Amino acid sequence: MNQNSAQGFYIAGGKLKPNVIGQPEWTHYEKALLIKGKAGSPHFDICVEYVTPPSACAAEDDPSILFKAAAVQGNEFFLCTQTEVLVYRLPNFEQTHYLSLPCFNDLHHVCPTARGTLLVAVTGLDLVLEITRAGEIVREWNVLGQEPWQRFAREIDYRKVISTKPHLAHPNFVFQNGEEIWATRFEQRDAVCLTHTERRIDIGIGGPHDGIWFDRHVYFTTVNGHVIKAEMANGRVVQSYDLNRMSGGRGPLGWCRGLCVLDEEHAVVGFSRLRATKFRENLAWAKRWAKAGLGIEETVPAKPARIALYNLKAGRLLWELNVEEAGVNAVFSIHAF
Repeated sequence: MNQNSAQGFYIAGGKLKPNVIGQPEWTHYEKALLIKGKAGSPHFDICVEYVTPPSACAAEDDPSILFKAAAVQGNEFFLCTQTEVLVYRLPNFEQTHYLSLPCFNDLHHVCPTARGTLLVAVTGLDLVLEITRAGEIVREWNVLGQEPWQRFAREIDYRKVISTKPHLAHPNFVFQNGEEIWATRFEQRDAVCLTHTERRIDIGIGGPHDGIWFDRHVYFTTVNGHVIKAEMANGRVVQSYDLNRMSGGRGPLGWCRGLCVLDEEHAVVGFSRLRATKFRENLAWAKRWAKAGLGIEETVPAKPARIALYNLKAGRLLWELNVEEAGVNAVFSIHAF
C-alpha cells in the first residue's frame, strides 16, 4: 500500500450539542453526519446531514441523534440512527429506503445480507434482528441466548424510550461468515455466533466494537486503544495491536471505535473525543471508563475526534485526520473509497 496516496474515506458519526456537561450521555448529539475526506487534506465534504423526526424518537426527552456503524455494498450505503435505518444510493446519496420499527432502540449497526435482508443490532434491547427492506422481522436473537422478549414487551414503542440502560450485553456490531451470523458484545468483551451458539471469540482486553472481515480473519477495536485480529476458522485471537504504544503520546487516545482494514499491515482507526469533566461529574461514567482501562489525566488535554492510519506490522502511526473541523465529534464507522 502507498501510504502517501490520496486515499478517500467516508466517516459516519455525530455532532455534539453545546453545553452537554452534566447531561446524560443519551442526550449529547444534535445531528447525524456522514462526511468524506482524503488523507493529507484538511477539506471535508458533508454527504448526509440528518435529524430524526419527532415521530421516530423520544423528542420530549432531547435524545441524541447521530449515525452509528454503517455498511457499504455495491452502490448502496446503509446507515442507522438510534431508531432508524436509512439506505442511500451512491454516488449522490439519494435516499432509497427508510425503516423505523417500534422495537428500534439504540441501534448500533445495520448491514445487508446475501439474501437481500438487513441485519440490525438493536443494542437497547440486547437483540439482533434480520428484517426485510419492507420492515418485516424474519429472525430475531437475544445475544445472551435468552428468549428475545424475556426482558422487554413487544407492545411498547421503544423508539419513545430514551434509554434502557444498563444493557446486559450491548451488542454493537453484526458480521457474517458464510451462513453464520455473529454479534460483537461490549459487556462480555467477545463476539458470539448467533446461528451456531457454541462458537465464540474471546477478545478480553477491552470493550470491543467492529468486526471487520479481511482475508480469513476478523478485526475488532477495543475502546481502550487496541486492534484485535482473530482467525474465523477457530475463533482464536492471533494478534493484539496496542495503539497506545504506537501513538507515543501521554494520556488516553480517545474512545477507540470504527475500523477500516486496508491490507494485512494497514488499518484506519477512529477515535472520539473524551471529555474529562463529564466523567468527574458522573460516577457511572467514571466506573465505565475505569472498566475500559482508560485513565483521565487532569493535565493532559483531550485529543480531538479523528481517524488515524497505523502500520500494524511495523507498530507505527502514519497519519491522523482531525474530523472535528467537519463537525464530527463522535466517530462510529469508516469506509474507504
